[in-house]
Amino acid sequence: MSFLILGNASNPLAARRAFLGKSGLVLSGTAVALLAGNDALAAQSGKSREGDARILNAALSAELEAIAAYQVGAESGLLQKPVLDLAVMFQGHHKEHADLLAKTIAKLGGKAVSAKDKYVFPVETLKTQADVLRFAAGLEKGAVSAYLGAVPLFGNRDLAKAAASILGDEAMHWAILRNALGESPVPSAFMS
Repeated sequence: MSFLILGNASNPLAARRAFLGKSGLVLSGTAVALLAGNDALAAQSGKSREGDARILNAALSAELEAIAAYQVGAESGLLQKPVLDLAVMFQGHHKEHADLLAKTIAKLGGKAVSAKDKYVFPVETLKTQADVLRFAAGLEKGAVSAYLGAVPLFGNRDLAKAAASILGDEAMHWAILRNALGESPVPSAFMS
């Protein structure tokens, strides 16, 4: 497989912030799973459901992008075990997230987005295992930032709570990747 390429990946945090500006959130499936069968979603007002579905669709787009990014890392030949196993596991998390997001969007009456045919990633800068880990850590940090900004945007408070809980999942990914790089897994007391 040739490398897929992802937009503005040279600055992953900026890419995630641009995503947040358009959409509001990067959701993982762990918290969405709590909502997938929640009939309270159907009771939301139409306008609120549409807005929440838009945020979730943007999150789904980001999850699909993350799946592609982890595929690039896994196929790069740069990752050694157990780091390769970690990348594949995180990609699996994002696949589960994407599946649950799509189901939740449908429950809200929306239509889930599909993966792009091609993403733009900074493959020319990925020359070592550390480069791949740094790239992935930047994407995960951006996801954490997106959650911080998105929680108050949901019309449905259950989705807001779910987004807040998902923030923890993305933060764990980021911390583990930093640790794999030999960096402090928790660099400060606050996340911005």
